[in-house]
Amino acid sequence: MAAPENRGAAGGPTAAPRRRTPDNGPWFACSVTSERTRITDAAVMRALAHPVRLELLDHLSNVPGGATATECAAVVGLSPSATSYHLRALAKVGMIHEAPGRGDARERLWRATHDRYEISNEPGASDEDVAAEMALVETVLARQNDRVRRFLAGARVGSREWYEAAVISESVLAVTPRELKRLVEQIDDLIGPFKKRNRGRSPRSARTVSFQLRAVPIDDQE
Repeated sequence: MAAPENRGAAGGPTAAPRRRTPDNGPWFACSVTSERTRITDAAVMRALAHPVRLELLDHLSNVPGGATATECAAVVGLSPSATSYHLRALAKVGMIHEAPGRGDARERLWRATHDRYEISNEPGASDEDVAAEMALVETVLARQNDRVRRFLAGARVGSREWYEAAVISESVLAVTPRELKRLVEQIDDLIGPFKKRNRGRSPRSARTVSFQLRAVPIDDQE
C-alpha cells in the first residue's frame, strides 16, 4: 500500500466534526451531479443513522433507472422483506421515491430523490437535533472505517497492484474556512469524471473504490 508522508492509521480514532454553520459548510455531503440539496431535518438524520440504509441510498444513487427491493437485497445481504422495510423508512423521509416501472405492474422500483445533497444542523439546533446529527456522524464514520478495515484484512493476499494503489494519508493544513471549501470543491471537480454514476463504461480492470475525504479543525477554537 502506498505510504505518503503524514500517513494516518487505518480506522484510527477520529474526532467527531463540530457542528457547522452555513459560513463554513456542512459536515456530510454526497454528490452525484452539479445541484445540491441541503438537508437539516433531524427526522432524515435519524432515518439515515443505520448502515443498511446508507448502503441502500449509496446503491440507488448510482443506479439511474432505480432498483427493486429484491435487487437491493442482493447488495445489502438481507431478505427482500427486510430490505423493503428499510426502503420504506428512506421513502418516508423523502430520500428515495418510486420510479417508473419497467413494464411489470408487480415490480416496484426505487430511486434516490437527491442526486447531490449535504446534511447539517442549523445554528441553535436543539439538543435532540444535535443528538440525531451525531448519531448519523458516528454511523457514517463507522461505515467508512469498516470499508478500510475489510480491504486491509485481505489486501496482502489479493492483487499486489491494488495493494500498492490504495492509500490512507493525512496532511495537516493551515487554511481559512473559505480556502478549505475551495479545496474541497477542487477535489470534487477532479474526481467527478471517475464517479461510478458519471463514468459510463469503465475499463475492465476498474473496481468500485471508496474515496473518502475528511477535513476537520484539530486545534482549539481561538
